[in-house]
Amino acid sequence: MRLEICSFSGSKIYPGHGRTFVRGDSRIFHFLNSKTESLFHQAKNPRKIAWTVVYRGLHRKGISEEVAKKRTRRAVKYNRAIVGVSWEAIQSRRSEKPEVRAAARTAAITKAKEAKKTVAAEKAKANKQNKPQVSKTQAKPHSRPVRR
Repeated sequence: MRLEICSFSGSKIYPGHGRTFVRGDSRIFHFLNSKTESLFHQAKNPRKIAWTVVYRGLHRKGISEEVAKKRTRRAVKYNRAIVGVSWEAIQSRRSEKPEVRAAARTAAITKAKEAKKTVAAEKAKANKQNKPQVSKTQAKPHSRPVRR
């Protein structure tokens, strides 16, 4: 025995009961009785009609035993060390005063700039030594062909 579900109210429709409506786009609707069919054709919203299954589900009606609210488990934060750095080191860095941190930053920046300068100087020196001495006129490619 196959039970249909009413397209409007959501109630069960037993065999031999109800009506079927086929819309122009070939969508099939099953209705329990003329009341649900009429309300459907009036474009009423079943969520707003109190006796429909949809309304009762939305407004939590007819639930016999009240289920206790499910408690969500809160995620507990664990403080763990990162590879290569202990947790104590991380804590000490966090608790540093801003002045100390700023001083360390400026020192690191100046050190990096000096290293960059030395690398650039070495590179320039190497380029100077490897370049063959060629006059400017020789280094230029051929001039453009003359158009006639």
